[in-house]
Formats: sequence, C-alpha cells, structure tokens
Amino acid sequence: MTYLYEGRIFHRDSVGSKLAIEPGAVNWMVAGKGITHSERTAEDDRGVPGRKLFGIQTWVALPEDAEETDPSFHHHAKEALPFLEAEGKTVRLVMGHAWGERSPVSTFSDMFYADVILEPGAGIPLPDGHEDRGVYVTTGSVQLGDQSFEAGQMMVFRPGDTLSMRAGPLGARLVFLGGETLSGPRHIWWNFVASSKEKIEAAKEAWRQGDWASGRFQ
Repeated sequence: MTYLYEGRIFHRDSVGSKLAIEPGAVNWMVAGKGITHSERTAEDDRGVPGRKLFGIQTWVALPEDAEETDPSFHHHAKEALPFLEAEGKTVRLVMGHAWGERSPVSTFSDMFYADVILEPGAGIPLPDGHEDRGVYVTTGSVQLGDQSFEAGQMMVFRPGDTLSMRAGPLGARLVFLGGETLSGPRHIWWNFVASSKEKIEAAKEAWRQGDWASGRFQ
C-alpha cells in the first residue's frame, strides 16, 4: 500500500496499471502469486527544483488462503476515503474500519489504517474492536501517559487496552494501523513474502527462470 504526504510518483505493473499517485490517495497492489512493478518519479516531475517526495509504503501480509490469489491493483482517490475532523484533529481512513467509518478499499483481512494529524495538545483515542493495534509517529511527537514518543518511533499495544494519546507542543502526524492477528509467522526474502520457506524458494526459482512472457512473473 502506497500513501503519500507530499509529491507524486508514477506506478506501473504487470497487470497493466499505469497511473500517478498523489497525496491523500491510496494505491493498493495485491501481489498474490506474483507481480512485477515499479514506482518512479514521473517524467514531467524530474528535474523540477524543490520537488519533494514524502510518504509511506506498507506491506500487508495476506492470509494463508489468499497467498496464491491472482495479482491485482486498485486506486482510490483522496475524495473517496472517509475524512473526519473535530477538536484539533483530522483523520483520513485509508483502509479498513475504525471510529464508525469504513474505507472503500477492499482487504483480505479485518484491519484498519489511518492518516491522523493532531494540532498541538489535541488528543485522539485508539479505535477499539481490533485485536492488534499500533501507532507510528511520522512527524512531531505524542504523549501517552507519562511517556513521550518522537518521529520515527512506533508503539504496539496490548489487545483490549482502552487508550488515547495527545500531541506534543509541535503537533503530530501519525499512522494508526492494526487488525486481526496473523495465523503464524511470515518469511521475507528480497521482495517475496510468504507463510512458508518453501513458497519463498518456489518464488525465487520462478524469478531465476526469467520467463517474462508466460511464467509466474509475466
């Protein structure tokens, strides 16, 4: 899942997708049994003075029964995503469900992913109803109890705890994310992720064969 705060990047993949992603929109690429893709600076953006690119790309593990699904790509514009605003906070729900809202992005497991902006001193509760929940601090800082967390830090919470946090003196931009617990560990090698090492080895062999015309990675 690619989500930008600033700039623009151009996506291409082997299922035929060709489009730019801009801040607030979501590109949701399902690798499934195999896909090839790239995200690059668009040609008309190259060499533009002061052009910045700032965003987060998140890998979401598929449930075991969906690991060999056909690859696909979905784009949702910023305007299609639920947007909440109140008491010094704004929230764009990128994926899943939280705070009584649901994103139009179709997922394979129960989850949530939100872009949260807090003004200095503003507070927000964690959404309930999800087994696993975490918060990543993108910019600024937040206070949770007597602890402060700065940009680049991530908090992972125990299931069932009722919690809220408050932005520091400069405000904060956060990623709220979580969902149902995976059935087991995941293995990763380069760009391949799977629930078993055997599936990783099979993907590696298919890539080594290089059959781009009719193989697994067309």
